[in-house]
Amino acid sequence: MDSMTIIAVASIITAGITIAIGVIGPSLGEGRAVATALSSLAQQPDASATITRTLFVGLAMIESTAIYCFVVSMILIFANPFWNYVIAQNAGK
Repeated sequence: MDSMTIIAVASIITAGITIAIGVIGPSLGEGRAVATALSSLAQQPDASATITRTLFVGLAMIESTAIYCFVVSMILIFANPFWNYVIAQNAGK
């Protein structure tokens, strides 16, 4: 295999692993946060505004981790910085 093929295969595999592992944690965290918030709302319905507002801020912060993993995987697939290096190395030969 030439270096372009190796970089392509490594980029696709790494992007898949990044999405697979990088989404498991935030999804489990979001599920636990919602379950805890619903439990808190059932126990203290008068504090629903505060609980809901805090829940949404927390969910946004948790979801940003999954979005960062998605961005990294898209960079690896579509804007890989190693492509330019390999192209420059092959052009010099």
